[in-house]
Amino acid sequence: MGYTEREMMWNRLPTWQVFLWWHHFFLLWTTIDGQTRYSIPEELKQGSVVGNIAKDLGLVVSELHRRKLRLTSEAGKQYFSVDLGKGELVVTDKIDREEMCGQKPSCLLPLELVIDNPLQLHRVEIEIQDTNDNSPSFLTKEKVVKIAELVNPGARFPLESAQDPDVGVNSVRSYMLTKNDNFKLTVKNHKDGRKIPELVLEKPLDREKMPVHNLILTAVDGGDPVRSGTSEITVIVLDINDNAPQFEKQVYETNVSEKATPGTEILHVKATDADEGVNGEIEYFFAEQTSDLILSLFAIESSTGTIVVRGNLDHETNSLHRFDITAKDKGNPQMDGHCGIEIKILDINDNNPEIIVTSLTSPVPEDSAVGTVIALISAKDPDSGDNGKVMLTLSPKSPFKLNPSVSNHYSLVTNGRLDREKNAQYRVKISASDSGNPALTSEKIILVELSDVNDNPPVFSKPSYLIYVKENHPPGKILCSVSATDPDAGENAKVSYSILDSKVQDVSVSSYVYINSDNGSIYSMHSFDYEKLKVFQIQVQAKDQGSLSLSSNATVHVFILDQNDNAPAVIYPSSAAMGSLSHQRMPRSAKAGHLVTKVTAVDADSGHNAWISYRLAEATDASLFTVNLYTGEVRTKRAVSEQDDSSQRLLIEIRDDGEPIQSSTVTVSIILEDGLREPILDLQHKAAEPSKKTGRITLYLILSLASVSVLSLLTFLILAVKCIRNSRSSSTCCMRRTDSDDYKNPNRNLQIQLNTDGPIKYVEVLGGDMLSQSQSFRSCMSPMSEYSDFTLIKPSSTTDFKEVISVLDASLPDSTWTFESQQVSIEY
Repeated sequence: MGYTEREMMWNRLPTWQVFLWWHHFFLLWTTIDGQTRYSIPEELKQGSVVGNIAKDLGLVVSELHRRKLRLTSEAGKQYFSVDLGKGELVVTDKIDREEMCGQKPSCLLPLELVIDNPLQLHRVEIEIQDTNDNSPSFLTKEKVVKIAELVNPGARFPLESAQDPDVGVNSVRSYMLTKNDNFKLTVKNHKDGRKIPELVLEKPLDREKMPVHNLILTAVDGGDPVRSGTSEITVIVLDINDNAPQFEKQVYETNVSEKATPGTEILHVKATDADEGVNGEIEYFFAEQTSDLILSLFAIESSTGTIVVRGNLDHETNSLHRFDITAKDKGNPQMDGHCGIEIKILDINDNNPEIIVTSLTSPVPEDSAVGTVIALISAKDPDSGDNGKVMLTLSPKSPFKLNPSVSNHYSLVTNGRLDREKNAQYRVKISASDSGNPALTSEKIILVELSDVNDNPPVFSKPSYLIYVKENHPPGKILCSVSATDPDAGENAKVSYSILDSKVQDVSVSSYVYINSDNGSIYSMHSFDYEKLKVFQIQVQAKDQGSLSLSSNATVHVFILDQNDNAPAVIYPSSAAMGSLSHQRMPRSAKAGHLVTKVTAVDADSGHNAWISYRLAEATDASLFTVNLYTGEVRTKRAVSEQDDSSQRLLIEIRDDGEPIQSSTVTVSIILEDGLREPILDLQHKAAEPSKKTGRITLYLILSLASVSVLSLLTFLILAVKCIRNSRSSSTCCMRRTDSDDYKNPNRNLQIQLNTDGPIKYVEVLGGDMLSQSQSFRSCMSPMSEYSDFTLIKPSSTTDFKEVISVLDASLPDSTWTFESQQVSIEY
C-alpha cells in the first residue's frame, strides 16, 4: 500500500520542532476500501490544516454547503472540522495522544463524513503520531534498599521501573546509575517489552565503613531531544540475616474472568527462605511502586501469598494488569525477594450492542425509488472477539432493508413501494445482536415520516348523479351538490370543481347551469321548460391543486319533471281551434245518440297533466245534448221534438287532470233543419261506391298499418320479456300512463318509439288516433344496468298500475297483462 506524503505547515510551532518533524514525521493520507487516512502529530494547535479532504474525496467545494457536509467522531469529543469554503480538514482542539490512546502502539481516531443530496458516507481515519512530550518518571522518588553486609557479590535487587506515557522510541530506553564502588546497574528485558532495572552488588559491603550508600537512578527515553527522570536510591547496610526469600517463579501469569466477584481466588505465589526461625518466616506484600488501581482491584493474603479479587474487573477498561509482589522475612535485618504478576482479564459477553444513527433523512417522499438511502447506521459492542461481533436486523414486513458497508456501518434504504395514504409514518425497529453465548441484544426505533406526492386523483362519492328538477324551477337556486375526496394531503388534496363543456340542443351546457368551484354545488342559470327539454347531462370534473394536478369526472343526469303549465288546446273543430264559433247542422229527425260533432283537444304537458276530460258547461237545452267525458263526442240525449228551438248553443269546457287544473272552452252552435240527411249515412254511401283508385290506396294503407303494428308488437314483446327476465336486479320494469281512465276502444293504433340518444334510453308506447283519446306509456332504461332493465322516470304523481293494465288491454286486445310487485308481465 503506497502512501502519498504531504508537508504540513508548521507556522505556529517553534523552530526546533519544525526541524524535528521535518526529519521524523510526515502527514500521510490514503484511501483504502472507501476509507481515507491522514497521519498527524499530536499537540497540533487549533487551525492547523490536516489536508484538503474535498479534493482527496473527489468532492466539489462549491457544493459542500448545499450538501450539508458534517463530521461525526466516535471519540465523542470533536477535534476536527471542515472549512466548507476551502474543503480543508482543520484541527479545532488540541489532541493529547496519551490521554486518547494510552500505551497503545497505534492511535487511530475514526471520523465519519456525511453529505446529503445524495446521502453518502465516507470514513476517515486520523493516525495520531506520538511526540516526545513526556519525561520518564518514577512513582517513588526515594527508594530505600536494605542489604545485609554478609550478602555475597552478584546479589541482585530489583528497582522500580520508570513510567513514560509516550510510546515507541519516545518511551524509556535506558537507565543510568551514579558512579560508586560497590554497585552496578543492569537492565532486565521482559517479553512484553518492559525494562526492569536491577541493582547488582559488585563488592562486599562493610557496615562499619559505610552504613548508607546514596545513589541516583536516571531513566532516559529515546526521543530527540532526550528527556529523563530520576529516583534517589538509599542503600542501608544491615547486619546478620544473610538469606533473602526466593520465589519459585520470577513471573506468575494467570487468567481471570471479568465476571469474578470480590473474594475470588486468582493466584497463589510462594517464596522460600533458607534461614531458620523468624529469619525464615515470610510475609507477602504488594511492591512499594504498586499503583492505586491495582490496590483497588486485588488483595493478597500476607501469610499465604494468595491473590484474590477485591474490586470489579472490566475487560473493556483494562484487559491486562501487571504488578510486583514482595516477600519479606522477619529477620534482622529484614530480607526480601520479588516476583512479577501478570493477570489477563478474560472477556465475557456483558455489554449490549449499541445502535448509533449517524444520519437520518425525514420526511421521505412517498415516490422514492427502491434503494433510496434513508439513514446511515453504525453498531458497536465494547466486548471482544465473538462477543463484540454485531449483526443488525430489521423488523419483518418493512419496506426497508439494511445494506452493510465498512466496519459495522450500514445504510437503511427503501426496499419497496411507499404509500403515504396507507402509512404516513413507519416505526422501523432495528435489532442488534452480538455473537456471544448467550447473545445480547438491543433495539432502536427509527421514525420515518413520508411526505405526500400527488399520486391520487379526486374520487367522486358516486360515479353518476340523478337530479329531478321541476320545470319552471326558479333560476339561481341549487339543483344538487357533488362531492369528491382526495386521499393526498395539503395542496394535493384540495379539490376544485368545474363543468366540462358539452352541447345541449346545440347550446353550451354552461348556458344552463354553473357550479361552485369550492363546494361542488350546481345551480341553474334559468328555468327549464319540460316541453322543450326533458333530460340532459352535465360532465363535472374534480381537479386537485398538486403541482401536476390530477382529475376525475362524474356524470350528472338532469331530468326535467313536468308541471301543469299548459291549458288544453282545441284542434277540432278547426274553426274552434282558430278561436271562432263552430257551426254545426243537425236534422230534426235525429234520434237519441245521434252524433252531432266531436271536440278534440291536446295538452302539451304529459302524464296526469295531459289527461283531458270534456263536459258540457252551458247549453240552450241541457236535456237535448250530452258530451262524452273522455272522447268529446257530442250526441243527442233524446229525439228532437217540434218544440225544441232551431238554434242550439253549447259551451263545452275542456279540462286537464293537473294541479292546478288548466281548462279551455269551445262554443258550438247547432242549427236544427228539416229534411237534412244523416252525415254518417252519406259517408257510408260514398264509401260503398266502387272506385278502383280508392281501393288501391286503401289496400296499401292497410298493409302499411299491419306491418307497423306487427313490428311494434314484436318490439314491445321483446322489451317486456327482457324486463321480466331481469326482474331480480335492482332496477324494476315499470310503465307510466298518461291518458284518461276509460280505455274501451279496441281499435287503436299502437306506436313504440325507442330513444337511444345519449346514455338515458327509454321506450315510449303511444296509442290512439285523431278521433280517440291518446295515451302514452314510457319506459326508461338505467344507464348503469348491463341488462338494460326498465326503470321509471320519476313521475309527478302516483301511478295506478291497474289503470295501466286496462290501457294495455285496450291497446293490445290479444295479449294478457298481469301486475305483480310493481312489475308488468305480458303474455301473447
